[in-house]
Amino acid sequence: MDAHEVERMRAVLALFVADVFASVPRKDQRAKSDCYLRGLMMDGRRKSVQAMASRLPDGNEQNLQQFVNQSAWDPVPVRRRIAERLVPQIAPDAWVIDDVSFPKDGKMSVGVAPQYCGALGKQANCQVAVSVHAVSDRASCPLNWRLFLPPEWERDSYRRERARVPQDVGHREKWRLALDALDELARWQLSPPLVVADAGYGQNADFRAALTERGHHFVVGIRGDLTVQPGAAVPELPAWPGIGRRPVARYPQPPVSVAELTADAGREAFETVTWREGSRGPMTSRFLALLVRPAGVRPRQMARADAVAAHGRWDGVLPRVQLLAEWPDGEDTPTRFWLSDLPAGTPVAYFIRLAKIRWRIEHDYRELKHGLGLDHFEGRSWTGWHHHVTLATAAHAFLTEQRLSPKAPAPV
Repeated sequence: MDAHEVERMRAVLALFVADVFASVPRKDQRAKSDCYLRGLMMDGRRKSVQAMASRLPDGNEQNLQQFVNQSAWDPVPVRRRIAERLVPQIAPDAWVIDDVSFPKDGKMSVGVAPQYCGALGKQANCQVAVSVHAVSDRASCPLNWRLFLPPEWERDSYRRERARVPQDVGHREKWRLALDALDELARWQLSPPLVVADAGYGQNADFRAALTERGHHFVVGIRGDLTVQPGAAVPELPAWPGIGRRPVARYPQPPVSVAELTADAGREAFETVTWREGSRGPMTSRFLALLVRPAGVRPRQMARADAVAAHGRWDGVLPRVQLLAEWPDGEDTPTRFWLSDLPAGTPVAYFIRLAKIRWRIEHDYRELKHGLGLDHFEGRSWTGWHHHVTLATAAHAFLTEQRLSPKAPAPV
């Protein structure tokens, strides 16, 4: 948006800021949040504080630096209010969990470490954050964030002190951070219609179990090496001679990988499905849905615990879920796989649409980074990072509301 467009929307933005930043105690801080949001939305290659202040007629670099880096205002109530406003407007089909990386120089920015950087597609020095988004086909918006602290930050007291990391914050795996973000949203009285995540989360049986324990249905990506029993397979109980420990029921055949199971079904078993219209035409591929029983130690432990709690014994039956496989034209074998606890009989086209709905998240990240300066923050502190990410989320939420409002002038 150019300066004229930003100025034209100042009255609407002021109402948005008055509501979303109502928890910020001081009037001058709320005024700075309005200024900061305008700086993020205004055209400009860099969205650092210095660059934004130079473009804003009321921009004061020192004031904005203090507001985002040193001020004690709490970003959590602001994110809560954004989520409360946006969820009803988006009417999400799912909440999508993902993570995003921020390449960085040096080693003093909070959470920075050599790790896989999705932005560069390789190992690099970067920060990583986990996010939860409300998603429908027409709109999406981040609802919550968690900054990932690599293990070395757990014991590096010098960097923790310099970055002002709270004492009770330490290393947690990304899938646990995602659950923490979902739990915080639940405390805000917000619940997902369904959770979608890629294989970085879905491959983890503990993550899937935790979603089930929370009552969240899921559609999650998995790798082709995840092993399963066919859905129709039944465990067999060996005869007991009457002495020694009673035998445990076992499946007669060893589990197979989902890649092997779906490839053995043959290409003719896959159905051609179009799940949405893309910018270049219909999005179409070939899919197969099967009922399966995930194998492995953790699924067996969970099934045993549930059965013992309910019946006092385990019959050896593993929980059954749906497997979706994609075999695109031109490929020799199936290439992508998902698991879901959607009810049996769920239409395949609906299953595919949810599995593919993560495209909206890439749209969010692209707008947040390239348009709203999400990755342009030059501060190093825990507080500054969370303030900046919350302000970028607020700018994104405001623009999303304007796009969804039939009466509002559409932002460019």
